[in-house]
Amino acid sequence: MAETKDRRSVLLVVSGLMMVMLLASLDQTIVSTALPTIVGDLGGLEHISWVVTAYLLAITAVTPLYGKLGDLYGRKIVLQGALVIFLIGSALCGMAQGMTELIAFRAIQGLGGGGLMVSAQAAIGDVVSPRERGKYMGLFGAVFGVSSVAGPLIGGFFTSNLSWRWIFYVNLPLGIAALVVLAVTLPGVQERVHHAVDYLGTLLLAVSLSSLVLMTTLGGTSYAWASPFIIGLGIAAVVALVAFIAVERRAAEPVLPPELFRNRVFVVTSAVGFVVGFALFGALTYLPLFQQVVRGATPTESGLQLVPVMAGVLIASIASGQIISRTGRYKAWPVAGTAIACAGMFALSTMDAATSTAAAAGFMFVLGLGLGMVMQVLVLAVQNAVPYEQLGVATSGATLFRSIGGSVGTAILGSIFTNRLDAVLSASGGPAGVGALDPSALDRLPPAAHATFISAFTDALDLVFLVAACIIAVAFLLTWLLEERPLRTTVATAGVHEAFAAPDDPDSVRTVAAELSRVVGREGAREFVERTTARAGLEVSVLESWVLVRTAADRTLDVVVVAETSEIKEHRVREACRELHRRGLLTEDGDATTGLTPEGAAAVDALAGARRDALCELAAEWEPDAHPELIEFIDRLSEDLVGNAPRR
Repeated sequence: MAETKDRRSVLLVVSGLMMVMLLASLDQTIVSTALPTIVGDLGGLEHISWVVTAYLLAITAVTPLYGKLGDLYGRKIVLQGALVIFLIGSALCGMAQGMTELIAFRAIQGLGGGGLMVSAQAAIGDVVSPRERGKYMGLFGAVFGVSSVAGPLIGGFFTSNLSWRWIFYVNLPLGIAALVVLAVTLPGVQERVHHAVDYLGTLLLAVSLSSLVLMTTLGGTSYAWASPFIIGLGIAAVVALVAFIAVERRAAEPVLPPELFRNRVFVVTSAVGFVVGFALFGALTYLPLFQQVVRGATPTESGLQLVPVMAGVLIASIASGQIISRTGRYKAWPVAGTAIACAGMFALSTMDAATSTAAAAGFMFVLGLGLGMVMQVLVLAVQNAVPYEQLGVATSGATLFRSIGGSVGTAILGSIFTNRLDAVLSASGGPAGVGALDPSALDRLPPAAHATFISAFTDALDLVFLVAACIIAVAFLLTWLLEERPLRTTVATAGVHEAFAAPDDPDSVRTVAAELSRVVGREGAREFVERTTARAGLEVSVLESWVLVRTAADRTLDVVVVAETSEIKEHRVREACRELHRRGLLTEDGDATTGLTPEGAAAVDALAGARRDALCELAAEWEPDAHPELIEFIDRLSEDLVGNAPRR
């Protein structure tokens, strides 16, 4: 009964954490189908990309901090603080009366959203046993995948049936419910890990990225490229970047350790990941615009028409991961993936009002297939190329560059779109006031003006996709520089969840621990115990093995008490005790309180050693004996594997 109650408590906490993760990941894509309606209501077409970019940029800037803050002050308080910031940002976004306000409030939302993603994943370790951790981490990866597809659909539904403001207001009841659940059930500070948090490095990285994105967004639209303001932003971006590099050389725990950039695999995968983020978020931002403005689709319909992109990503990610696991070779996938993604993006650049729904879906599916072949492979390659000490920060860095690519790419493509649209409309004498982009308002234009606008709009979007195709072509060339190294034969640390995850806490032991949990969970705790029992040279069942370990833990074993607390039938416990007594491992046969014989104590030690050795072999190439924190986790996982009563 106690075990069932504990499981329910864990499921309640995990449900709250998954709700938190869903809120943060949904808001990366939920606005895409609502953008035309938002611009029609608030104006500001020239800054449309910033509604997406502000959120992504804020997440990118703060993500490296939150994991270490959670270690310093406890994940509960940090997660609650991030959730409150996120909900305040959501409420403000829903009340925004202008595009500038909305962009600022989206940044506030992102400041909280980055903390939700990292803290929710880290909090799993506080409430879930090591054996179960991999399963739950896999669920978090699924949340990212589902939210990528569901975001545009939900955004389109609310925009069509209620108001675009509800894509933000819907966060409030869900977030408050999650806040209550976590406040009641999530444990507080257990132990603090002292970190030297790289606040200055994080600030300089944020300043450099923000200056770059502002320069590319405002240049040529709000300000001339040669204006002092734009030049000043460019100088600020460069100076902050140089200062960031200098600070990282001296920081005790840098956001991006400089020695990583001496690793050729990390450099190449980071460059390719930057481009993948650029293309993915750029496409997801502008495809709904095409569907709604050019083809007259409703927000809901445009959300449905984005499904082929994410379906392609999911299918290719899963398939490539399975095949790489069997063959041990990975370089061909990013080479082929960037080529296919380039072809898909180029095909998108040919679309116009006459393009059929089936053809557009096919183009988007091809793009998704290509991106899916690349995303998780980049993480796998970099994890395979770095020593244990750099594993966590290299994984975080690889996904950080993809996140940066999404921020910068969306802004640059937005600038290209706006400048091209203005230029074509000016040259053709089209309708003025492109800041209002409500599709219903466009339908009220005179036929000639409407046709001119649609033609200019299609031309501008085609240029966006063509530029994106050229950038992916650069990534294709870069993938040929990727060095293929033999895959580690023990724990392969990248899974399909890595295709969607945000930058994680750069902690090496958590990275290996999560994968160890996944590997054991995939095999099954029962099968693992059976295998290690045979390895110990003992011919005992899983239940008998558990009885031995339970007896060692309790010193003496009372069959009635054990049966009541473990939910195992009493007669099964007695049968196990009789068999162990017959073998000379227990002092009594189960009709009375029993204890271990010297042979039984030796058997328990042999079982523990076999489990530990098997886990160490799975992580052998990370040299667990040289890293006490990894050995500590292995010992805890070993104990947990036999700590719970077998289900059958």
